[in-house]
Amino acid sequence: MKENKANIAISKATIDRLPIYYRVLKQIQDDGIALTSSDEMGRKIGVSPEQIRKDLSAFGEFGKKGVGYFVQELKRNIGEILGLNKKWNIAIVGLGHLGWSLANYTRFASQGFHVQAMFDIDPEKIGQKINEVEVFHIDSINEMVRSLDIQIGIITVPAGYAQDVATMLIEAGITGIWNFAPVRLDVPANVHVVSEDFSIGLNSMSYYLLHSGIHDTDTLVQCESFFSE
Repeated sequence: MKENKANIAISKATIDRLPIYYRVLKQIQDDGIALTSSDEMGRKIGVSPEQIRKDLSAFGEFGKKGVGYFVQELKRNIGEILGLNKKWNIAIVGLGHLGWSLANYTRFASQGFHVQAMFDIDPEKIGQKINEVEVFHIDSINEMVRSLDIQIGIITVPAGYAQDVATMLIEAGITGIWNFAPVRLDVPANVHVVSEDFSIGLNSMSYYLLHSGIHDTDTLVQCESFFSE
C-alpha cells in the first residue's frame, strides 16, 4: 500500500474524490481494460486530469509516465487507502423507510461493509430479520455493539432523537457515525461523523434551477404541490 508523503494533511475534498476514482476504476476493469490514464478517468467522471494526478500524488507515486495507470493496481491501492480491504461492521438505528432501504442495500458487503444489527423501538419490528440480520430493541445497543464488534453506526431516526442515539452508540464504543438525521451531532473529538442532509441537497438544487432560468415560478409551484400531496 502506498503511504501519503510525509504524513501531510489530506484535504476532505481529496478524500471525498477517492471513492469516485475507485468506482470508475472498477468500471474500467469490468470493461476488460488493463491500462488507463488521468485523461480517460477525468472524462468519465468530470474531474480534470490535473486534479486526479494531484489527488493521487498526496498518497505516493502511481502509474508510469508515458504509460498510464495499471487499473487493477491503482484500484487496489485506492481501496487500501480507503480501508476497503478491511471488514467494517455496521449497525442501523431506526427502521423507518430510509433505514429499511439501507438495510436492504446489497452493495454494502461488496465494499467491505457488513450490517450486523439493526435497532428500533417499534415492538412489531423487534425480532424481525432483514437479509438474515435481526432487529433488536434500542435498549440493547450497548450489549449488541460490543458483542458483534460493530465499528460504524448509521442513524436514521427523527432529528429529535438523533443526539441520544449518537450518545448511546458512542458509549458502546462506536467511533464512526453516518448520520441521516437533519441535525448537528455533538460528539467527542475521536468520533468521526459523516452527515447526509437531503433537504440541503434539494434546497441547493432549487436555488440553482431557479437562478439558471430553466424553471419559472409556475413550475416551482407545481413541484411544491407534488411534494405536499
